[in-house]
Amino acid sequence: MSVPQSGGGLITSKSDLIASLADGCKPQSEWRIGTEHEKFGYDLKTLAPLPYEGRPGVRGMLEGLQRFGWEPIMEGPHIIGLKQDGAAISLEPGGQLELSGAPLMSLHETCSETNLHLDQVKEVATEIGAGYIGLGYHPTARLEDVPVMPKGRYGIMRRYMPRVGGLGHEMMFRTCTIQVNLDFSSEADMVKKFRVGLALQPIATAIFAASPFREGRPNGFLSYRAHVWTDVDNARSGMLPWVFDEGMSFERYVDYALDVPMYFIYRDGKYHDVAGKSFRDFLAHKLEGFEKVDPTLADWADHLTTIFPEVRLKKFLEMRGADGGLWQRICALPALWTGIYYDQASLDAAWDMVKDWTAEERSALREAVPKLGLKTPFRNTNVQALARHMLMISKAGLRTRARHDSIGGTEEGFIEPLFQIVEGNKTRAEDLLERFHGPWKGDVTKLFEEFSY
Repeated sequence: MSVPQSGGGLITSKSDLIASLADGCKPQSEWRIGTEHEKFGYDLKTLAPLPYEGRPGVRGMLEGLQRFGWEPIMEGPHIIGLKQDGAAISLEPGGQLELSGAPLMSLHETCSETNLHLDQVKEVATEIGAGYIGLGYHPTARLEDVPVMPKGRYGIMRRYMPRVGGLGHEMMFRTCTIQVNLDFSSEADMVKKFRVGLALQPIATAIFAASPFREGRPNGFLSYRAHVWTDVDNARSGMLPWVFDEGMSFERYVDYALDVPMYFIYRDGKYHDVAGKSFRDFLAHKLEGFEKVDPTLADWADHLTTIFPEVRLKKFLEMRGADGGLWQRICALPALWTGIYYDQASLDAAWDMVKDWTAEERSALREAVPKLGLKTPFRNTNVQALARHMLMISKAGLRTRARHDSIGGTEEGFIEPLFQIVEGNKTRAEDLLERFHGPWKGDVTKLFEEFSY
């Protein structure tokens, strides 16, 4: 999750909010790829989640990474993140470490960035006695055993979540994801990409399913992370069926966001709890206790970070449907969506694939995929076949982009691990379950030995 946003002046009217989203429109020559991924840290001796203080601990991890030129982001006396050259490292509520990568030209660059980051993390983690692993859901820790990070916004969220859903704390403290942020050229381009992304997000969830364990035992799901999101806070998450309605626009998303309840107002280095209150009232100077506070575009940017649909609109589009995973999957997720979004023929083909799907069918896919994965039925076929089609569309787009690295390698190679999953009809979650019931003999801690970074 985000650190406090900055920049932008006072909001004078709703048109400023619309313009702030429209300002994301860029010519294709300026489109970039921003990859984000989260991972669980743990004590090498006990496998317990890392506390903030102590050794090994999260604070020591962040301090150690500064040797590589990262600058600290502070909240009071606490270091809560790092920044460097357009990238950031931040903390999730339970200490999960997130890299929010810089906006980069190619998948070669974003994968190199990921590899460099993981090398840096491993160097520091080894020194302090910690390890890191990529999964969608923590495989062993109980909720009460996960330390709480010293970030003000998380305290507000922690109090508010149980009022609006049953699994909000599960999402905050025991999930990890991979995301990619991609650009659009115009409002019409944004709308088309938004619709394609929402429709295909459950397919991506199935391909990347990697969270079959809870507290040391199988949990009955392939992507428990995706299941958790179905009961977090439906006012700010989900499949947004209205995006497919005629008249979808930047203004329509602004109207939606204005009606999503706020969490906080950030002023003078402090988070003020306004959970459940209306940004519309804040904008109209009618928010109780804050009538004399002038809303700014930084407040709006903060508010947009507290909205969690399967695809999220800011000045770019965020694809949010994948479980955390190993480095190949961190590189494969942006490859999947870049191939679809950044080639017009591929985007058109993806739209042709999903344009007649109903809201009920899209919702049913989201509900079923966490448990059934690639074997989820759809009309007269299944998600495996849909995933194969999706991958072929993406691969064609990557081929057309024709971005090569210094030794002539193409971007298409980054998507190959996904073809292996789909053609084998076995997700990483199913592979882990086979190991659990086979050579691991029911000991899920073997996962840390074999699948850490």
